[in-house]
Amino acid sequence: MKRYRLHIDGQAVDPQGDAWFETQNPFTGQAWAEIPRGDARDVDRAVQAAHRALTSGPWAEMTATQRGALMHRLGDLIARDAARLAATEVRDNGKLLAEMQGQLHYIPQWFYYYGGLADKIQGSTLPLDKKGYFAFTRHEPVGVVAAITPWNSPLLLAAWKIAPALAAGCTIVIKPSEFTSASTLEFAELFDEAGFPPGVFNVVTGFGAEVGTPLVEHPLVNKISFTGSDATGRLINEKAARLLKHTAMELGGKSPNIVFDDADLEQAVFGAVSGIFAATGQTCIAGSRLLVQDSIHDAFVEKLLAVARTARMGDPMDPATQVGPVTTPPQYKKVLAYIDIARSEGARMVLGGEKGNAPECGQGWFVQPTIFTGVRNDMRIAQEEVFGPVLSVIRFKEEADALRIANDVRFGLAAAVWTKDIGRAIRMSERLQAGTVWVNTYRAVSFMAPFGGYKDSGLGRENGIDAVREYLQTKSVWINSGAVAGNPFVLR
Repeated sequence: MKRYRLHIDGQAVDPQGDAWFETQNPFTGQAWAEIPRGDARDVDRAVQAAHRALTSGPWAEMTATQRGALMHRLGDLIARDAARLAATEVRDNGKLLAEMQGQLHYIPQWFYYYGGLADKIQGSTLPLDKKGYFAFTRHEPVGVVAAITPWNSPLLLAAWKIAPALAAGCTIVIKPSEFTSASTLEFAELFDEAGFPPGVFNVVTGFGAEVGTPLVEHPLVNKISFTGSDATGRLINEKAARLLKHTAMELGGKSPNIVFDDADLEQAVFGAVSGIFAATGQTCIAGSRLLVQDSIHDAFVEKLLAVARTARMGDPMDPATQVGPVTTPPQYKKVLAYIDIARSEGARMVLGGEKGNAPECGQGWFVQPTIFTGVRNDMRIAQEEVFGPVLSVIRFKEEADALRIANDVRFGLAAAVWTKDIGRAIRMSERLQAGTVWVNTYRAVSFMAPFGGYKDSGLGRENGIDAVREYLQTKSVWINSGAVAGNPFVLR
């Protein structure tokens, strides 16, 4: 098996504990590579390297334009190696090759966009109410960033953090999920090839208690950017608050996908399928609650079932496959457990609900695309994030009813509305408690569009101009241009 190494201070290095662990292919269920098992000593090495790069290395002396040029070069290298990196991600997380190739070919845009933005971060002069002073603001990097990324889209979600942090002038230590670390370790090699100074980008792999906790608590880490479950995010945020560290949290979701009776039903059906069965439902924006207006409920469910029944499970490297395996054994067990919970709560299972045991599923961790009708919004299946191919269909009567049900959940990451009524679309987009609202589409993201959650779905924003502000701090500068000193014991 391939054995990977940590990436610290511009070098591939062995973990201090001389320990590795195996990573498994979700389709075959077999181990295919060994990942370094880092610990607090490796975290300290990486953070110290990032701090040196931030404060005294070539990175600290570069102009913003020079930083942006490096980012553009990195984007070109990612585009060159997109096919290789996508194949690594499929092997490690089991998502479709078509999906991962699309993501990898799109990731360079984050580095082009933020590379161009790097030298356009401007302060401003301040109008003052005091004579004899000149004042202005400057925006400076927040410092060393700890980026903690999940297993479902490792490099795409890493890029959402890395690109704006680099544009701001920060340095980074990233801990990918222990389930999907390989692509991030391969990605790190491109930073060296692009010419980034040592220490600007570091990767320490391993488990939460051994790497994540020391990284969050390290005194030289200034900001923590986390994507993952709300339970883990809450723990990290509590630790960060005690240490007065900056945080950004992109957490879970239980997104409503709302279909009104005037919608284009064919398009809405495809939107519902995309919302929950694409990526095997393993996305924070999964449209796991399908709200359908009473007057079209039965006809819509019939159309939905007709499409969902055709979904092809199998090898994620096969272009014909539409639904791949669940990425990790614990998640596989969790999804099956939620199916049992839904049954016990009285929801009616109309599709799937079993392990994927067909020959084309190999030895992988497959769950059949599953649909429940007769779901009440107070059921656990409607309130808790499943993170798998399990859809809850909920009836509603009128617009106000749909809005009440949609917002009656502790999450608020995304939502969608399907309607031909532009007034209704605007009203719903104003009142839905979600960081992203799609109208007559689903699962669209861009490096230009801010992304983040309301309520328990997180803090801060990724993507767009808003994201770079997450990695900056503002300084006010006062210059005495002729003010006469007054009483030294009185506030000026």
